[in-house]
Amino acid sequence: MKLNMPPTNDHAQLQSMLQRFEIDVDDDKIALLDSYRAALWEWNERLNLTRHTDYEKFVGRDVVDSLAFEPFLPPGARVLDVGTGGGVPGMILAIVRPDLEIVACESVAKRAIAAKAIAQQAGLELRVDHARAEGILEKEMFEVLIARAVAPLHKLMRWLAPHWDHFEQLLLLKGPSWTDERHQAREAGLLRGLDLRRLASYTSPVSGAESVLLRIRSRNA
Repeated sequence: MKLNMPPTNDHAQLQSMLQRFEIDVDDDKIALLDSYRAALWEWNERLNLTRHTDYEKFVGRDVVDSLAFEPFLPPGARVLDVGTGGGVPGMILAIVRPDLEIVACESVAKRAIAAKAIAQQAGLELRVDHARAEGILEKEMFEVLIARAVAPLHKLMRWLAPHWDHFEQLLLLKGPSWTDERHQAREAGLLRGLDLRRLASYTSPVSGAESVLLRIRSRNA
């Protein structure tokens, strides 16, 4: 462990940082969130899962970004976290929204192994699959797909194109270049028959960059 890394568990420091960013989380969820944070940082020493290895970036980026999805997830929804990596946003949403049934998938074997271990160490009741989203969607149905920093929009839309009958909507967190990505996807005909809406936007409290939450669903929905 690096000498400058915070202690394994420091609920008070996490709570202080949550308060700084005006995020209200119940005490029991703060403990669970800090257990997830500790497991994520531990595994990050072995694999490059995240650059957010201090409390400010963990809360100001990972937690803030994950909570951007939360108001748009219906109660009890079945949710697929596409390309979960180290567990953002799926594992954080599993903590703050225990009513959701979240499945996390990761196509890179080493990251999938790490994600499974992180969920287990943090005590999360979360299924993590070493699989591509397309493979899961061939067999299972979901109300919502969620994705953050997975792939450019045109790639993601190509992957998911055959599977729109197996999920209702896709929620994507994108940066300032989202309009360019939308244009590229439209030019390729990948948004035909689909409705793309910007649900929310905010300035990252850490980086200062604009983040935009997009919803894509069939126009027949």
